[in-house]
Amino acid sequence: MIDIINLTPHTIKLNNGKTFPPSGTIARVSAKFTNVTSPELLQDEIYVYKVEYGDIEGLPEPEENVLYIVSAMVLEAGERIGRNDLIAPATGHPEAVRNEQGQIISVPGFVF
Repeated sequence: MIDIINLTPHTIKLNNGKTFPPSGTIARVSAKFTNVTSPELLQDEIYVYKVEYGDIEGLPEPEENVLYIVSAMVLEAGERIGRNDLIAPATGHPEAVRNEQGQIISVPGFVF
């Protein structure tokens, strides 16, 4: 049996009705921002930043028979460090269900 632990702050709902509530732990990719706003934009109080992504924060060590639901950004960062126990909601899948505002209601499954 495989345990699936949700490391996002949102309940993940599949199209079949199965839900995965947040575990209380959130995995995120750290980020460092540098202001690169031009003087012309600064006059209009429009700010532009360069972002550098770093390590994953809040990601537990791998465990046998455990998959972790994470964001697509964490999934990508995890691939770079060899994590094969991460999955993300398939929000771009054509069978993802959205409400009138375009927000995801449910997904058909996960990507890895």
